[in-house]
Amino acid sequence: MPSQGKSKKIALFGMLLALSLILSYVETLIPVSFGIPGIKLGLANLIVVIGLYQISVKELYLLSISRVLLSGFIFGNMASILYSLAGGILSITVMMVLKKIDKNSVLGISMAGGVFHNLAQLIVAMILVETYQVVYYIPVLIVAGLLTGLLIGIIGREVCVRIRKVYR
Repeated sequence: MPSQGKSKKIALFGMLLALSLILSYVETLIPVSFGIPGIKLGLANLIVVIGLYQISVKELYLLSISRVLLSGFIFGNMASILYSLAGGILSITVMMVLKKIDKNSVLGISMAGGVFHNLAQLIVAMILVETYQVVYYIPVLIVAGLLTGLLIGIIGREVCVRIRKVYR
């Protein structure tokens, strides 16, 4: 029988995974088109930002990969899985590095995550469509990553503040 601490970790992981899948589903219901392929709000990344401050690095990668695979099979396709995996892995890596530097805020970390998520997806697009001409999307993807990262960061910061109050 797992210890109480291990049970809490498993329950937290399950809750974060379920929430990320719910947010992935909610995002499919939002009829917002930014006019550029691949740009979306990234609501499920809110759970990654929260997880950055609540679970271990290993658990965060596992959470992100599990969410990408499950939501990809449920709501997407193999291409969406490839794009999301690349974006998720690179953005988590960048956010973890920035988090270790104490002077970075949740907002800054989330914005960097948004930008690097988009850049990783652009690299995958270059490989899949076998052209470098998609590189012209970089300015738009950087701005989109900054804006969506800011929004996710604001919400993530507020959730983290409230979680800390609950733990006290």
